[in-house]
Amino acid sequence: MQQQLFNELWKRYTAQNPSAQAIHDLFSNEGELVINDHVAFRTFDDPRMNIQVLAKKFLRAGYEYVGEYKFEDKHLNAVHLEHPTEEAPRVFISELILSEFSEKFQKIIRKHLNSIGNAYYSDPDLIFKGSVWGKPSYETYQSLREESEYGAWLYVHGFRVNHFTVSINALKKYDTIEKVNQFLKDNGYPMNTSGGEIKGSPEVYLQQSSTLSDIIKVEFEEGTYDIPACFYEFAIRYPDESGKLFSGFIAANANKIFDSTNYREA
Repeated sequence: MQQQLFNELWKRYTAQNPSAQAIHDLFSNEGELVINDHVAFRTFDDPRMNIQVLAKKFLRAGYEYVGEYKFEDKHLNAVHLEHPTEEAPRVFISELILSEFSEKFQKIIRKHLNSIGNAYYSDPDLIFKGSVWGKPSYETYQSLREESEYGAWLYVHGFRVNHFTVSINALKKYDTIEKVNQFLKDNGYPMNTSGGEIKGSPEVYLQQSSTLSDIIKVEFEEGTYDIPACFYEFAIRYPDESGKLFSGFIAANANKIFDSTNYREA
């Protein structure tokens, strides 16, 4: 069940963000085995669609909650899930805490969340649905960006995986994050440099980097505009004090990875 689930997520992710498939193929063509470390989703903390709602699909596939995280400056809660018995990608789900934003911001978001019936949110396949609120407004998108890039992105793109992650631990030729990043830059892929190109260190048992999101054309009420969509991440894990590979996440790293989807000119 879970393999089918991740295959479907990958299919939709690469259809919208072709650079991910191209990067996957670059590593495959070098003879590398590309293993997915984790996927990530975004949502709002509204009880109709919060973390617990998005997690249901994975809980039914045997996943369990493992870690909890807080991002004060971005006003986010997050969790990660793992499958206890099978080698499977981790799942990271974050939610925007609406009560920590201005009345104007909350009013805009709640208007859209309330614009459709609750049955949309109770669909077990919500994680595949993308935006369920109809054609977005570019003016609204830009207004939301003033308070939260995350919120603006979520308003436009909705419920979808926002990145897959290459496990550097499974690579042979490109066995360090520095080699991976250089390989990507040599092939013309811009990297997220927020907080530095490499997030984390061996001392915290996890290093991560990511490309900047693909810029795609989105049809808004006012016309078609180029905005960021999804990105590809790369992670290398180190043994912790117990001698086992660290399996969690580091909030300080993830905080900067979120910036991969920030608005930028095409």
